[in-house]
Amino acid sequence: MSKNFYITTPIYYPSGKPHMGHAYSSIVADIFARFKKLEDYNVLFLTGTDEHGQKIQKEAKKNNKDPKVFCDELSETFRSLTKVLNLSNNDFIRTTEKRHHKSVVDLWNRLVTSGDIYLDKYSGWYSVSDEAFYDEDEIEIINGNKVSKSSGSNVEWVEEESYFFKLSSWSKKLLEFYNKNPKFILPVSRRNEVIKFVEKGLKDLSISRTSFSWGIPVPKNEKHVIYVWLDALTNYISALNFPNVEDKKYKDYWPADIHIIGKDILRFHAVFWPAFLLAAKLSPPKRVFGHGWILSDEKKMSKSLGNILDPLEIINKYGIDQLRYYLVKEVSLGNDGSISMENLKNCINNDLANNYGNLCQRVFSFIKKNCENKIPKSKRLNISDKQLLNNLKNNVPKLINLMNNQELNEYIKIVVSFSFDANKYFNDSEPWAVKKKDPDRMKTILFTIVQQIKNISILLNPIIPNATNKVLSIMNYSNKNIKIDKINEDNLLNHDKELDNLEILFNKIENDN
Repeated sequence: MSKNFYITTPIYYPSGKPHMGHAYSSIVADIFARFKKLEDYNVLFLTGTDEHGQKIQKEAKKNNKDPKVFCDELSETFRSLTKVLNLSNNDFIRTTEKRHHKSVVDLWNRLVTSGDIYLDKYSGWYSVSDEAFYDEDEIEIINGNKVSKSSGSNVEWVEEESYFFKLSSWSKKLLEFYNKNPKFILPVSRRNEVIKFVEKGLKDLSISRTSFSWGIPVPKNEKHVIYVWLDALTNYISALNFPNVEDKKYKDYWPADIHIIGKDILRFHAVFWPAFLLAAKLSPPKRVFGHGWILSDEKKMSKSLGNILDPLEIINKYGIDQLRYYLVKEVSLGNDGSISMENLKNCINNDLANNYGNLCQRVFSFIKKNCENKIPKSKRLNISDKQLLNNLKNNVPKLINLMNNQELNEYIKIVVSFSFDANKYFNDSEPWAVKKKDPDRMKTILFTIVQQIKNISILLNPIIPNATNKVLSIMNYSNKNIKIDKINEDNLLNHDKELDNLEILFNKIENDN
C-alpha cells in the first residue's frame, strides 16, 4: 500500500513583494515535506498565490494595471521565491486559474444545496487589508483610527447586500469535531484560542461582496463576488481536481495531512474552513498548524520601524541553507521568534561552519591524505565506536515522532548534538596519532566517523539540502539511499571509488569590526 502525504503553505496574497514571514512558512513546510520523503512517502507539497479581493483591485488600479496583469506579475515573484528558497513543492496554484474557479463554484453550490447559505444585508467593520470582518470587541481606536486589535489594520464600516453562511449553526458541531480530533489544531496554545473563540458562539459569516468586482462571481447572481476567504481556502482541494471526488489525486491526498499557516490566519483555517467542508459533506484536513510571527530584534517587522529583513538579501549574502537552518533553529515553531543579523552570523559560525562543516572538512581531508582518498573498511568496532553510532540509531524513532508532531526545534537540537559528539569522538580517537602503530584502528575510526557523517547528513537533509547533498555526493552515496531506514547501513558506502573533492560548505563570517 502506497504512503501518501499532503502538505500546504498558506497561499500568499501578492499585493507586495515576498517578506520573511512568507519565507518562514514556506521553509517550515518544505522541511516537513522533505522529511516525509525520507520516510519514503509520496509527497504532494502545494503553495501558491491568493489573487482576488478588494485589496488587489485597489492596488492594480493604483498602478494603472488590469487586475489579472497585475496578479500575473506579482504571482511570478512568489513562484520565483520557491526556487530561491529551494522548495520541493510539486504544485503552485493561483486562484485566477480555471481549475480553481470550477472548484469554488462547486463548493458554493454544495453549500446552497445544504441550506447553509442565505441572502440578507450586512453591516459591520471590515478590513480591506486583512480581507476580514471584525466584531465591535475586536476593534480599538489608535491615533483616531479604528483598527483591528489583532492585526492593527484599519477597518471601515460597511453596509451592503450579502450572502451569509450559517456559521452560527456550526458552533456545537465544530467543538465536537475538535474534541474528537485533539491534534487537529496545533500547537496546543492555538487550539485553546480557537476553542475559546468558538465557545463564545459564532455569528453568521458574510461570504459575498458587491462593492468590488475582482473575484469569482456568485452563481446565478453575478453582481456579487464570493468572499475572498471562501474562495482562497478552496485552493487546497482545487489543486486535487475537485469537484471530481473520484479523481485519483483527490482520493490519494485528501484530506490534507497538514496546513502550515501563520497564527494571524488561524481562525479562517481552523473555524471557517472545517465548517465549509463539513457543511458541504467533505472531510476537513487532518491538521492545521499555526506558527508564530517572525520578529526583528523583538519587534514586529514594519516599514515604519525600518526593521524589515529581506530574505532575498540575506540569501544573496549568506546562502539559502544558512537562512533555512537559522530560521528553524532560532525560532521555536508555534511561538513568536525574534531574529537578528548578529544571531544569524553566530548561528552560521557555531552550528554550521565550526561544527558540521568543519567535521566534514577535517575528516575527508584526513582520508584524502592517509587512505588514498577512499573510505576505509572497518576491522572491528570498539565500545566508543558502537556508542557513537548506536546513540544516533536508537534515537531515530524519537526523531521521527518529533517531526510528525511538528516539534522541529527539539529535532534540530538532538541532531546537532550528534554532530558535536562526532567532533568530540574524532578528537578523542586521534586517528593521526594511531595511524603508524595501529593502522587498522585508524581505518576503523575513519569508517565510524564517515558512517556517522552520513547518518547526520541524512537527518539534516530536509533542513540544509544543498550542503548535505554535497557531502553525500562526494561519498558517492546514492540519492535513492537518502532515506531514514538506510541510517546505519554501512554496506551502502562505496569503499572502492575515490572521494570527490569537498569544497568549503559554510564560510565563517567575520565580524564587521
